[in-house]
Amino acid sequence: MKTGYLLVFGMMLGLCACQWGDNKKPKPDITTDTLHYTYKTIKQRAADCGNKPDSGCTIVKIKYPIFSEQDQLNDFISHRLCNLFVSDKINNNLQQYAKDFLANYTDFKKHDSRSAMYFTLDSYAKIIRQDSSIVTIEVGGYNYQGGAHGGTVTSFINWNTKVHKDIYLGDLLAGNYHNKLTAIADTIFRKQEKLSDTASLANNYFFKDNKFALNENFSITPLGIKFLYNQYEIKPYAAGQTELFIPYAKIKSLLKPNTVITQYLK
Repeated sequence: MKTGYLLVFGMMLGLCACQWGDNKKPKPDITTDTLHYTYKTIKQRAADCGNKPDSGCTIVKIKYPIFSEQDQLNDFISHRLCNLFVSDKINNNLQQYAKDFLANYTDFKKHDSRSAMYFTLDSYAKIIRQDSSIVTIEVGGYNYQGGAHGGTVTSFINWNTKVHKDIYLGDLLAGNYHNKLTAIADTIFRKQEKLSDTASLANNYFFKDNKFALNENFSITPLGIKFLYNQYEIKPYAAGQTELFIPYAKIKSLLKPNTVITQYLK
């Protein structure tokens, strides 16, 4: 009789523990792929590479997903990759982009006698998460075309799968949200950087007029919006990238109803 009681009591404790653990998980946990895709890699080497390894030779490598029956999204990804390090390319043809990069290297070598100099373009687009309403894609890479050092860039695509378009902050936030959102982000940034509320941003940061500002480079997550500043954007090159995460709990009053993030607030 006592053994049976202890067994039931133990099962009840186990059930409570499972329920307690479930409450600790971030919600919702939506990770199922809803759009079908395959990854493709473009890889080209310069004509003078010979038997050199990729690490010591001018090379182009671009890895990206191709979605089935999603021409608009595929074109948008190609456009973002072609404009990752510049902002004036109209052609979204990645094969041509790779050829143009190698042609630039060949032209450079005609005017530069440094035999050890080589260029690098290594970029990618990778899917961070999918659910029934949104696909979030990280687009990034490294580019070197002479100079003191190369550059690393990371950007994001937040794609609304219902209306087939990229998502802007104005699609998520209501009315004149800008000043309120900036003030909230400023508080988070200062705490993250260990700055007082009145500390000047003049000495260590590159904000215009020394005033904190958000950029448009963000990714949508189940818990909040993550902004990312790239190298040289707000800090010196050596400082690298800076992330700034704003939880939905901090901006509830600014959120529009019935958007792609509404599912994360339930």
